[in-house]
Amino acid sequence: MDLEKKFELIRRNTVEIVTEKDLRMILAEKKKPAVYCGYEPSGPIHLGHFVTITKLMDFEKAGFKVKVLLADVHALLNRKGSEEEIEKEVKNWKKTVKAIGLNAEIILGSSFQFDKDYQSDVMRLAQSSTINRGLRSMQEIARDIEHATISQLWYPLMQVVDIKYLNVDVAEGGLEQRKVHMIGKDMKDILKYDFVAVHTPLITSLKGPGSKMSKSIPGSGISVIDSKEEIKRTINGAYCPEKISADNPVLQIAKLLIFPRLNLFKIERPAKFGGKLEFKEYKDLEESYSKGEVHPLDLKNAIVENLEKIIAPIRKN
Repeated sequence: MDLEKKFELIRRNTVEIVTEKDLRMILAEKKKPAVYCGYEPSGPIHLGHFVTITKLMDFEKAGFKVKVLLADVHALLNRKGSEEEIEKEVKNWKKTVKAIGLNAEIILGSSFQFDKDYQSDVMRLAQSSTINRGLRSMQEIARDIEHATISQLWYPLMQVVDIKYLNVDVAEGGLEQRKVHMIGKDMKDILKYDFVAVHTPLITSLKGPGSKMSKSIPGSGISVIDSKEEIKRTINGAYCPEKISADNPVLQIAKLLIFPRLNLFKIERPAKFGGKLEFKEYKDLEESYSKGEVHPLDLKNAIVENLEKIIAPIRKN
Protein backbone atom coordinates (compact mmCIF):
# COMPACT_ATOMS: atom_id res chain seq x y z
CA MET A 1 0.00 0.00 0.00
CA ASP A 2 1.48 3.37 -1.01
CA LEU A 3 1.72 6.34 1.36
CA GLU A 4 -1.29 8.19 -0.05
CA LYS A 5 -3.54 5.13 0.29
CA LYS A 6 -2.36 4.65 3.86
CA PHE A 7 -3.10 8.28 4.65
CA GLU A 8 -6.59 8.16 3.11
CA LEU A 9 -7.37 4.92 4.97
CA ILE A 10 -6.47 6.57 8.27
CA ARG A 11 -8.30 9.79 7.42
CA ARG A 12 -11.62 8.20 6.44
CA ASN A 13 -14.39 8.64 9.02
CA THR A 14 -12.30 11.00 11.17
CA VAL A 15 -13.28 14.45 12.42
CA GLU A 16 -9.74 15.83 12.51
CA ILE A 17 -6.06 14.93 12.49
CA VAL A 18 -3.70 17.19 14.45
CA THR A 19 -1.84 17.56 12.19
CA GLU A 20 -2.21 15.93 8.77
CA LYS A 21 1.26 17.17 7.82
CA ASP A 22 2.81 15.41 10.83
CA LEU A 23 0.92 12.19 10.07
CA ARG A 24 2.23 12.22 6.50
CA MET A 25 5.74 12.68 7.88
CA ILE A 26 5.35 9.69 10.21
CA LEU A 27 4.09 7.53 7.34
CA ALA A 28 7.03 8.59 5.16
CA GLU A 29 9.80 8.29 7.73
CA LYS A 30 8.86 5.43 10.08
CA LYS A 31 8.97 1.79 9.07
CA LYS A 32 6.68 0.62 11.91
CA PRO A 33 4.95 3.57 13.64
CA ALA A 34 2.75 2.98 16.69
CA VAL A 35 -0.77 4.08 17.59
CA TYR A 36 -2.77 3.63 20.78
CA CYS A 37 -6.27 4.10 22.09
CA GLY A 38 -7.22 3.80 25.76
CA TYR A 39 -10.41 2.38 27.24
CA GLU A 40 -11.82 2.36 30.76
CA PRO A 41 -12.73 -1.28 31.46
CA SER A 42 -16.01 -0.45 33.15
CA GLY A 43 -18.61 -2.44 31.25
CA PRO A 44 -18.94 -4.45 28.03
CA ILE A 45 -17.64 -3.03 24.73
CA HIS A 46 -20.43 -1.18 22.93
CA LEU A 47 -20.86 0.37 19.49
CA GLY A 48 -19.41 3.68 20.67
CA HIS A 49 -16.14 1.85 21.42
CA PHE A 50 -16.40 0.14 18.06
CA VAL A 51 -15.83 3.42 16.21
CA THR A 52 -12.33 3.81 17.64
CA ILE A 53 -11.63 0.07 17.42
CA THR A 54 -12.58 0.11 13.72
CA LYS A 55 -10.20 3.02 13.22
CA LEU A 56 -7.43 1.06 14.99
CA MET A 57 -8.05 -1.67 12.40
CA ASP A 58 -7.46 0.94 9.68
CA PHE A 59 -4.17 1.89 11.34
CA GLU A 60 -3.21 -1.79 11.46
CA LYS A 61 -3.88 -2.14 7.71
CA ALA A 62 -1.74 0.97 7.16
CA GLY A 63 1.22 -0.74 8.83
CA PHE A 64 1.00 0.62 12.38
CA LYS A 65 1.73 -1.34 15.53
CA VAL A 66 -1.48 -1.08 17.58
CA LYS A 67 -1.51 -0.73 21.36
CA VAL A 68 -4.70 -0.92 23.42
CA LEU A 69 -4.48 0.57 26.90
CA LEU A 70 -6.89 -0.92 29.41
CA ALA A 71 -6.98 2.05 31.75
CA ASP A 72 -7.80 0.38 35.05
CA VAL A 73 -6.32 3.20 37.16
CA HIS A 74 -8.20 5.80 35.12
CA ALA A 75 -11.46 3.88 35.65
CA LEU A 76 -10.83 3.95 39.40
CA LEU A 77 -10.02 7.68 39.38
CA ASN A 78 -13.17 8.33 37.33
CA ARG A 79 -15.34 6.46 39.86
CA LYS A 80 -16.30 3.69 37.44
CA GLY A 81 -16.22 0.91 40.01
CA SER A 82 -14.27 -0.76 42.79
CA GLU A 83 -10.87 -2.35 42.21
CA GLU A 84 -12.49 -5.80 42.21
CA GLU A 85 -15.16 -4.77 39.67
CA ILE A 86 -12.61 -3.16 37.37
CA GLU A 87 -10.29 -6.18 37.59
CA LYS A 88 -13.16 -8.40 36.47
CA GLU A 89 -13.90 -6.09 33.53
CA VAL A 90 -10.22 -6.10 32.50
CA LYS A 91 -10.44 -9.88 31.98
CA ASN A 92 -13.61 -9.48 29.90
CA TRP A 93 -12.08 -6.71 27.78
CA LYS A 94 -8.95 -8.76 27.04
CA LYS A 95 -11.12 -11.62 25.75
CA THR A 96 -13.34 -9.29 23.71
CA VAL A 97 -10.49 -7.38 22.04
CA LYS A 98 -9.01 -10.69 20.90
CA ALA A 99 -12.43 -11.92 19.72
CA ILE A 100 -12.86 -8.77 17.61
CA GLY A 101 -9.77 -9.75 15.65
CA LEU A 102 -7.67 -6.70 16.39
CA ASN A 103 -4.00 -7.72 16.48
CA ALA A 104 -3.06 -5.37 19.32
CA GLU A 105 -0.66 -5.33 22.23
CA ILE A 106 -2.91 -5.03 25.28
CA ILE A 107 -1.35 -3.01 28.09
CA LEU A 108 -2.72 -2.52 31.60
CA GLY A 109 -2.41 1.02 32.93
CA SER A 110 -1.41 -0.12 36.39
CA SER A 111 1.60 -1.93 34.89
CA PHE A 112 3.48 1.36 34.45
CA GLN A 113 1.47 4.27 35.91
CA PHE A 114 2.95 3.99 39.43
CA ASP A 115 6.48 4.37 38.11
CA LYS A 116 8.38 7.25 39.78
CA ASP A 117 9.39 8.93 36.50
CA TYR A 118 5.82 8.64 35.18
CA GLN A 119 4.35 10.32 38.27
CA SER A 120 7.06 13.01 38.14
CA ASP A 121 5.90 13.88 34.62
CA VAL A 122 2.27 14.02 35.80
CA MET A 123 3.29 16.42 38.59
CA ARG A 124 5.21 18.65 36.20
CA LEU A 125 2.14 18.92 33.99
CA ALA A 126 -0.01 19.61 37.07
CA GLN A 127 2.18 22.61 37.92
CA SER A 128 1.41 24.16 34.52
CA SER A 129 -2.30 23.23 34.27
CA THR A 130 -5.18 25.25 35.66
CA ILE A 131 -8.06 23.62 37.50
CA ASN A 132 -10.47 25.15 34.98
CA ARG A 133 -8.69 23.55 32.05
CA GLY A 134 -8.68 20.20 33.80
CA LEU A 135 -12.44 20.47 34.36
CA ARG A 136 -13.10 21.49 30.75
CA SER A 137 -11.07 18.56 29.44
CA MET A 138 -13.19 16.12 31.46
CA GLN A 139 -16.65 17.51 30.61
CA GLU A 140 -17.53 14.68 28.23
CA ILE A 141 -15.49 11.99 29.99
CA ALA A 142 -16.05 12.36 33.72
CA ARG A 143 -18.73 10.61 35.69
CA ASP A 144 -20.86 13.21 37.52
CA ILE A 145 -18.80 16.23 36.41
CA GLU A 146 -21.02 18.53 38.52
CA HIS A 147 -19.42 16.97 41.58
CA ALA A 148 -15.95 16.39 40.13
CA THR A 149 -13.33 15.03 42.49
CA ILE A 150 -9.61 15.87 42.55
CA SER A 151 -8.95 12.36 41.20
CA GLN A 152 -10.87 13.31 38.05
CA LEU A 153 -8.58 16.33 37.53
CA TRP A 154 -5.54 14.04 37.82
CA TYR A 155 -7.05 11.81 35.11
CA PRO A 156 -6.37 13.96 31.99
CA LEU A 157 -2.76 14.63 33.02
CA MET A 158 -2.14 10.90 33.36
CA GLN A 159 -3.75 10.33 29.99
CA VAL A 160 -1.30 12.76 28.40
CA VAL A 161 1.69 11.11 30.09
CA ASP A 162 0.42 7.69 28.94
CA ILE A 163 1.20 8.71 25.35
CA LYS A 164 4.85 9.28 26.23
CA TYR A 165 5.29 6.09 28.24
CA LEU A 166 3.53 3.94 25.67
CA ASN A 167 6.02 5.40 23.17
CA VAL A 168 3.47 5.91 20.39
CA ASP A 169 3.43 8.26 17.42
CA VAL A 170 -0.35 8.65 17.31
CA ALA A 171 -3.02 8.94 20.01
CA GLU A 172 -6.43 7.98 18.67
CA GLY A 173 -9.74 8.66 20.40
CA GLY A 174 -13.30 9.83 20.04
CA LEU A 175 -13.94 13.55 19.76
CA GLU A 176 -14.63 13.69 23.52
CA GLN A 177 -10.87 13.14 24.01
CA ARG A 178 -9.87 16.26 22.06
CA LYS A 179 -9.44 18.62 25.02
CA VAL A 180 -7.25 16.09 26.81
CA HIS A 181 -5.06 15.60 23.75
CA MET A 182 -4.73 19.34 23.29
CA ILE A 183 -3.27 19.61 26.81
CA GLY A 184 -0.58 17.22 25.63
CA LYS A 185 0.00 19.15 22.39
CA ASP A 186 0.21 22.49 24.20
CA MET A 187 2.58 21.12 26.84
CA LYS A 188 4.82 19.06 24.57
CA ASP A 189 7.88 21.06 25.65
CA ILE A 190 7.19 20.37 29.33
CA LEU A 191 6.50 16.70 28.63
CA LYS A 192 9.39 16.51 26.16
CA TYR A 193 7.24 14.43 23.84
CA ASP A 194 5.03 15.12 20.83
CA PHE A 195 2.45 13.07 18.96
CA VAL A 196 -0.31 13.21 16.36
CA ALA A 197 -3.92 13.22 17.61
CA VAL A 198 -6.59 11.50 15.50
CA HIS A 199 -10.22 12.02 16.49
CA THR A 200 -13.23 10.01 15.35
CA PRO A 201 -16.88 11.13 15.53
CA LEU A 202 -19.24 10.16 18.32
CA ILE A 203 -22.33 8.12 17.51
CA THR A 204 -25.50 9.92 18.56
CA SER A 205 -27.62 8.24 21.22
CA LEU A 206 -30.15 5.87 19.66
CA LYS A 207 -32.75 7.80 21.62
CA GLY A 208 -31.99 10.91 19.54
CA PRO A 209 -29.78 14.01 19.27
CA GLY A 210 -28.49 15.75 22.38
CA SER A 211 -26.17 13.10 23.78
CA LYS A 212 -23.73 10.43 22.63
CA MET A 213 -24.41 6.71 22.61
CA SER A 214 -24.18 5.16 26.07
CA LYS A 215 -24.99 1.65 27.20
CA SER A 216 -25.73 2.96 30.70
CA ILE A 217 -28.92 4.62 29.37
CA PRO A 218 -31.59 2.05 28.36
CA GLY A 219 -32.27 2.17 24.63
CA SER A 220 -29.29 4.44 23.93
CA GLY A 221 -26.67 1.89 22.87
CA ILE A 222 -25.83 -1.67 21.89
CA SER A 223 -23.06 -3.85 23.33
CA VAL A 224 -21.27 -6.81 21.76
CA ILE A 225 -22.84 -9.20 24.25
CA ASP A 226 -26.42 -8.22 23.31
CA SER A 227 -28.39 -10.97 21.58
CA LYS A 228 -29.75 -10.47 18.07
CA GLU A 229 -33.22 -10.08 19.60
CA GLU A 230 -31.96 -7.34 21.93
CA ILE A 231 -30.19 -5.58 19.05
CA LYS A 232 -33.34 -5.72 16.93
CA ARG A 233 -35.49 -4.36 19.75
CA THR A 234 -33.08 -1.47 20.37
CA ILE A 235 -32.66 -0.59 16.69
CA ASN A 236 -36.42 -0.76 16.07
CA GLY A 237 -36.92 1.82 18.82
CA ALA A 238 -34.08 4.05 17.61
CA TYR A 239 -34.39 7.62 16.43
CA CYS A 240 -34.36 7.48 12.60
CA PRO A 241 -36.39 10.29 10.95
CA GLU A 242 -37.47 9.66 7.37
CA LYS A 243 -35.26 11.30 4.69
CA ILE A 244 -33.05 12.98 7.35
CA SER A 245 -29.41 11.95 7.58
CA ALA A 246 -28.09 14.61 10.00
CA ASP A 247 -27.68 13.30 13.57
CA ASN A 248 -29.26 10.02 12.49
CA PRO A 249 -27.61 7.33 14.67
CA VAL A 250 -28.85 4.45 12.50
CA LEU A 251 -27.10 5.90 9.45
CA GLN A 252 -24.05 6.65 11.59
CA ILE A 253 -23.81 2.96 12.51
CA ALA A 254 -23.83 2.14 8.80
CA LYS A 255 -21.16 4.72 7.97
CA LEU A 256 -18.77 4.25 10.88
CA LEU A 257 -19.11 0.55 11.68
CA ILE A 258 -20.66 -1.50 8.89
CA PHE A 259 -19.22 -0.09 5.66
CA PRO A 260 -15.59 -0.20 6.92
CA ARG A 261 -16.03 -3.86 7.93
CA LEU A 262 -18.25 -5.29 5.18
CA ASN A 263 -17.79 -4.98 1.41
CA LEU A 264 -21.50 -4.81 0.67
CA PHE A 265 -24.50 -3.36 2.51
CA LYS A 266 -27.65 -5.28 1.59
CA ILE A 267 -31.25 -4.27 2.17
CA GLU A 268 -33.68 -7.14 1.74
CA ARG A 269 -37.29 -6.14 1.09
CA PRO A 270 -40.30 -7.57 -0.78
CA ALA A 271 -40.59 -6.88 -4.52
CA LYS A 272 -43.77 -4.87 -3.93
CA PHE A 273 -41.70 -2.41 -1.87
CA GLY A 274 -38.93 -2.12 -4.46
CA GLY A 275 -37.00 -5.35 -3.98
CA LYS A 276 -33.45 -5.90 -2.80
CA LEU A 277 -30.94 -3.06 -2.70
CA GLU A 278 -27.15 -3.26 -2.50
CA PHE A 279 -24.68 -0.48 -1.70
CA LYS A 280 -20.89 -0.54 -1.97
CA GLU A 281 -20.39 3.04 -0.79
CA TYR A 282 -21.97 4.76 2.21
CA LYS A 283 -22.58 8.00 0.29
CA ASP A 284 -24.90 6.11 -2.07
CA LEU A 285 -26.94 4.76 0.84
CA GLU A 286 -27.23 8.21 2.40
CA GLU A 287 -28.30 9.73 -0.92
CA SER A 288 -30.99 7.08 -1.44
CA TYR A 289 -32.22 7.52 2.13
CA SER A 290 -32.37 11.32 1.79
CA LYS A 291 -34.45 10.95 -1.39
CA GLY A 292 -36.91 8.66 0.40
CA GLU A 293 -35.92 5.63 -1.69
CA VAL A 294 -35.08 3.73 1.49
CA HIS A 295 -37.70 3.63 4.25
CA PRO A 296 -36.51 3.89 7.91
CA LEU A 297 -37.89 0.44 8.74
CA ASP A 298 -36.05 -1.16 5.81
CA LEU A 299 -32.86 0.61 6.89
CA LYS A 300 -33.27 -0.57 10.48
CA ASN A 301 -33.88 -4.18 9.39
CA ALA A 302 -30.73 -4.06 7.26
CA ILE A 303 -28.70 -2.55 10.10
CA VAL A 304 -29.75 -5.41 12.40
CA GLU A 305 -28.74 -8.07 9.85
CA ASN A 306 -25.43 -6.43 8.97
CA LEU A 307 -24.56 -5.71 12.61
CA GLU A 308 -25.24 -9.33 13.44
CA LYS A 309 -22.63 -10.40 10.85
CA ILE A 310 -20.05 -8.36 12.78
CA ILE A 311 -21.18 -9.04 16.34
CA ALA A 312 -22.17 -12.74 16.19
CA PRO A 313 -18.57 -14.07 15.90
CA ILE A 314 -17.46 -11.78 18.76
CA ARG A 315 -20.36 -12.87 20.96
CA LYS A 316 -19.57 -16.52 20.18
CA ASN A 317 -15.89 -16.14 21.14
